[in-house]
Amino acid sequence: MRVWSTPALLVICLTGAALLGGTGLFLGALFLHVAPANAVSRQYQGDLDAVVYPEFEQNWKLFAPNPLQQDLTVDAQLQTIGEDGQVRTRDWLDLTAQDIAAIRGNPAPSHLDQNMLRRAVDFYRSTHPEQEGAVVGPRGALAQEYLKRIALQRFGRTAGGERVLQIRFRLGTATIAPPAWSPEQVDTGVQYQELPWWPVSEDDYRGLG
Repeated sequence: MRVWSTPALLVICLTGAALLGGTGLFLGALFLHVAPANAVSRQYQGDLDAVVYPEFEQNWKLFAPNPLQQDLTVDAQLQTIGEDGQVRTRDWLDLTAQDIAAIRGNPAPSHLDQNMLRRAVDFYRSTHPEQEGAVVGPRGALAQEYLKRIALQRFGRTAGGERVLQIRFRLGTATIAPPAWSPEQVDTGVQYQELPWWPVSEDDYRGLG
């Protein structure tokens, strides 16, 4: 039977205590992040975000999980200008289908392929009031820029050899059908929201690579 020396036992005990303490703090931070807002979580919100984001992000709240109940599709359309000065409107491109193709059959799909478009659309809708004539604040402008840059990173500066002038989006939302045993009746048809044309400038490509 091996006998540990006193210094070795001290190192083992201190290491174990440090690991247990770190694990406890990490689990405590996760708990406060998903728990309903309280005095502690509000006071240390910045510290909690630093621990949780982006590797351990949660999109649900403790005691009130809210699974997704809708399918979202995002299409994008470009206007381009050729050397002859002719402006052309391109066909719609299904950005969501690109992400699904990258996810399907992949045992470790990218978090970006799974969530980036959906989060960008959620951000856009949360910052754009539905009532006509409502003023869009600075976060709304940021949401537009974010959605636009996601698409431009995929398209590049040209399409069919012509420079991109404008871009617009079509957002499709469909309620997921309930299970066969449920008596609930829902409309599973796709409802489309077509966004306006947004001009594209060289600044929109800054940092996209």
